[in-house]
Amino acid sequence: MTSERLRIGKLGEAEAGRRLEQAGYEIRSRNWRCRSGEIDIVARQGDTFVFVEVRSRGVASGARYGTAAESVDFRKQAKVRGIAQLYLQQHRLHDVRVRFDVIAITVGKDEGIESYTHYEAAF
Repeated sequence: MTSERLRIGKLGEAEAGRRLEQAGYEIRSRNWRCRSGEIDIVARQGDTFVFVEVRSRGVASGARYGTAAESVDFRKQAKVRGIAQLYLQQHRLHDVRVRFDVIAITVGKDEGIESYTHYEAAF
């Protein structure tokens, strides 16, 4: 992954976390890793655990590869679900409500946020 893509990804994840907290979510973990992969943000909203996949794109790459939200395909959804199960097991969280959200962000050339869309219960 190029340094530009990493920079845009970090900007997007920071913005997503900030906006989730402003909306009243409790951030439980950022970039939670296990052998199977990573969950960008694990948050809690009331009695629901929310696993958030953040997809960030630079304004220049948006049209070439489709939207950020479109990049969360069936295979990625299945992977996130599996990692979420491991998170819940490791933290001994049983019989809790779970939701999977996608946050799609477009970052402008000046590092400003061009667009931000939060898809609740995306999959």
